[in-house]
Amino acid sequence: MRRVVAFLCLVELTSGILQGYYTPILTDIARHLGIHDADVNWFEAAQLTVSALAVPVLAKLGDLYGHRRILLVSTVLTAAASWGVALAPDFWTFLAAWSLQGFYVVWLPLEIALVFSRVHGLPDGAARTRRAAGALVGALEFGVIAGALAAGALVEAFAGQLQLVLMLPALAVTACWFAIRFGVPESTERSGGRVDTRGFALLAVGLLLITSGLTFMRLGGPGAWWAWALVAAGLLVFVPFTRVELGRGDPLVDIRMLRSKSMWPVQLTAGLFGVSVLGAQAPLSTFARTDPALHSYGLGLRAGQVSIIIGVYVLALLVGALLYPVVTRRLTPRWTLVGAATLVGLGYLLFLPFHGSLAEALVNMAVAGVGSGALVAALPSAAAAAAPLNRTAMATGLTNTTKTIGGAFASAVFGIALLNHVLADAGSAAAGQTAAPLAGYLTVWTICGVTGLAAAAALMLVPKLAFSDPDPAPAHTAESASAPN
Repeated sequence: MRRVVAFLCLVELTSGILQGYYTPILTDIARHLGIHDADVNWFEAAQLTVSALAVPVLAKLGDLYGHRRILLVSTVLTAAASWGVALAPDFWTFLAAWSLQGFYVVWLPLEIALVFSRVHGLPDGAARTRRAAGALVGALEFGVIAGALAAGALVEAFAGQLQLVLMLPALAVTACWFAIRFGVPESTERSGGRVDTRGFALLAVGLLLITSGLTFMRLGGPGAWWAWALVAAGLLVFVPFTRVELGRGDPLVDIRMLRSKSMWPVQLTAGLFGVSVLGAQAPLSTFARTDPALHSYGLGLRAGQVSIIIGVYVLALLVGALLYPVVTRRLTPRWTLVGAATLVGLGYLLFLPFHGSLAEALVNMAVAGVGSGALVAALPSAAAAAAPLNRTAMATGLTNTTKTIGGAFASAVFGIALLNHVLADAGSAAAGQTAAPLAGYLTVWTICGVTGLAAAAALMLVPKLAFSDPDPAPAHTAESASAPN
């Protein structure tokens, strides 16, 4: 089992490289493609949309045909997209390739399903899954750090040769395929049935409408009525989608499973968690860059200094992921999840009174980061433990889907919040400046803090011993049961 987890850690290391490598060089990418910095936002929006659509389908295919097989397929697709990113001659080709890179998001759910399928029959199967999840997320966060550092060094070493710099992630994903092919055995459980094409069509339409509406809302502001109409239409699509899924024996998304007392709080937590872990990083970066001499708030950091905050946050994520299986030995998994969500909420709420110095920001991000790291490791393993054995990839994949939707929603809401406050101050002395006033950032941190505490409250409704291994029957009980009367 350790050998399998070691090879899967290589996969997550590659996933971390993909997530950390491009961020420091986005400006260089924009100059290479001849686009405005604002157009970079399309990369995130397009990839989030592809990820939200791909994860449920690939997770279902993993339950049907084998988690390792679909892991290999998704790796091939991600490798091809990564080479497309490196070699793209223009913006639209780059955007298409970047979008298809979103297939890597299904890796962690498939890996957790692979691990759980191998250990579920053991007395400590859930605990082993938690330890594996912690190691996998630890490798992921290490990859993020390594990717960011490598990109920063290579873009300077190979100045003017950006395509060469962009080949490193493509090489890493290509090597990752061989690690899976020769180091990871296939899972044995199959759900049976076939792909629910009607359910997928409805899900695709609903998610595309919602994510498109949120994207237009972020670009056009809250007054864009067509954006609200798209979001409302997308939500309405889920009414027939639910009816279709309830009427199928092999649904794309098992609605009955989602209704269980151990499952729905986990999926709700994933969505609420996506608000901060995916949506709050850009506002934090712009706040850190804001000059306090001009605006009476902000940290006034240079671009290179912002990496200090990002580095502390990622290291805190790593610590939280590694501590998660350790803490669950003393507390139940439910209380560990509650504690992690509470730390996320408190970390962002601490920004409300404490945001005047770099030291305060680092402490706040460290608190939120430890909780976030634990949740990244905990949510897929908790979903796997709460799901039927032939639905593990579906359940773990849904945590990523709901997290992605939460992040897309937060990105739009936070953009609106900051824009609204700029417009509200249009008659002040600060009119004409591009920095959002402090009230906008306070709104962002409040939303992140409240959603974190709301997730903790939802997890309190989970049964006390959910996600735990069953207690072995005491020896004397077995002996007394077999004793003659």
